[in-house]
Amino acid sequence: MTKNVMMIEKEANVGLKARTVLWYLTFFGFAINYIIRINISIAIVDMINPNYKRSSSNRTIITSECIVVSNTSNSPELSNESNLEGNLKYVSIERRLLDFLEIDYDPKGFQWDEHQQSKVLGSFFWLHWVTQVPGGIFAARYGTKFVFGFANFIACLMCFFMPIVCYLDYRWMVAFRLVQGFIAGVAWPAMHHLTGKWIPPNERSKFVTAYLGSSIGVAVAYPIFGFIIKASSWEWVFHSCGIAGSIWFIFWLYYVYDSPENHPRIHAKEKEYILKCLGSSVIQNSKEKRNVPWKAILTSKVVWINTLAQWGGIWGLFTLLTQAPTYFRFIHGWGIEMTGILSGLPHLMRVGFSMAFSSLGDYLLSTNKMSRNNVRRLAAFFSLVLNGFAVLAMAYTGCSVTTAVLFYTMSLSLHGAVSTGALSSIVDIAPNYAGITMGLTSSIAIISGFVSPIVVGYMTFENQSIVAWQHIFQLCAAMLFVTGIIYIWFNDTSIQPWNKIKQDSEPPKELLPLYLELDDCETKKMIKKENELEMNTRS
Repeated sequence: MTKNVMMIEKEANVGLKARTVLWYLTFFGFAINYIIRINISIAIVDMINPNYKRSSSNRTIITSECIVVSNTSNSPELSNESNLEGNLKYVSIERRLLDFLEIDYDPKGFQWDEHQQSKVLGSFFWLHWVTQVPGGIFAARYGTKFVFGFANFIACLMCFFMPIVCYLDYRWMVAFRLVQGFIAGVAWPAMHHLTGKWIPPNERSKFVTAYLGSSIGVAVAYPIFGFIIKASSWEWVFHSCGIAGSIWFIFWLYYVYDSPENHPRIHAKEKEYILKCLGSSVIQNSKEKRNVPWKAILTSKVVWINTLAQWGGIWGLFTLLTQAPTYFRFIHGWGIEMTGILSGLPHLMRVGFSMAFSSLGDYLLSTNKMSRNNVRRLAAFFSLVLNGFAVLAMAYTGCSVTTAVLFYTMSLSLHGAVSTGALSSIVDIAPNYAGITMGLTSSIAIISGFVSPIVVGYMTFENQSIVAWQHIFQLCAAMLFVTGIIYIWFNDTSIQPWNKIKQDSEPPKELLPLYLELDDCETKKMIKKENELEMNTRS
């Protein structure tokens, strides 16, 4: 690093950095984005009439093989009934409205079978994949501030109306969740576009840990939702999501801008440091009209390898994310509070492991002890391959709830390495088109998000047994194994030739010195050393 760049970095450390504020708002933004996905997973445990069983055949209905009869600890009682069930309509706005309108409903819960429940759980993702690619395109055209912000805000507003929709018919809830998922789908690829414009390459692994605000959201939301349901009603799970999202949106509008150049309050030295280290690899003018190299992207081997890696990771994550409350409730007999607590806490471990692994990745890169490509491969080994072993072990825990929680926690923790693996890799290969490439990979990979609940619904239909869940976890482990091995063997993180944008004019006058001084930036020297190390490794 030259003296000039060292001086810029030192002076940029004065005060609160704009990209630090961006990290926190991104973190909470993804937390909001994820709690609106999973709120139904914990709410549905209390929404369903536990005594309703409908058999479409003459076979025996199997359920609750490992029910906990008593609880000798000081933890919340493992009960299937709410202590306020008799007064539920008085804390439920929707039930008071239905009473006023004299509309009948079942006070014990909805009569939805496993197939209907799987549709409600998975419908969020049915059209979620459709807006992944447009999300990146819209971010490039209109900016991440607008796209990410309003996608989250509108999806949160819809949460206010979901409880009353449930009372109409489960099909209306499916339709409502489908629209919500469609709108929320633009968020992830839009944020990748902003990451490419704000974060120097050496800081990306650490910044992408903000994406794991999703895990914090889940970890905090599950136990809170459990207590909300116990103290009031499941309807307030959705209302709380709407309130939290509205508050976040206000801060997002005021503090976030699409590039360092557009930020009115950024420190001048921080702005100069960011632009110098990004250099010509990123065009800062997001409104600049440019052609997207669709053919090159669609035929890129590394894009498809990242797609496979995300498919496996999302299948594993969402199988546990959406199904864990149901599994622990109906196999191990947990009450709603304990289900919320022990379904959510492992996600805190996921964030902790992600931050630790990202720090390790940044250290290996900054000291040139490992090439960027090998760091991403190492992360994939933890987040996919070792994760698969943990899920496979969970399949054989039987009625041992302690062992089940242990491997459940281990699986989610290991998945945290994805922030240093596939999530960072997609920015590495094409920072100018990170939003679009992320949108493409996510649009395909997210399909597993709604296929998984459907598969679980069929496997557990009238059969909530240990054997059924064993098959579910075996399939999940296979997905993680196969995609992880493919990524490790074939992935490449070098910047792709199609990332370069042809410009007919000179760079903006105020940026010209930064382009001319690019040789002084640590990033270029680091990339050169990494390429040399990679060539030596291959030879």
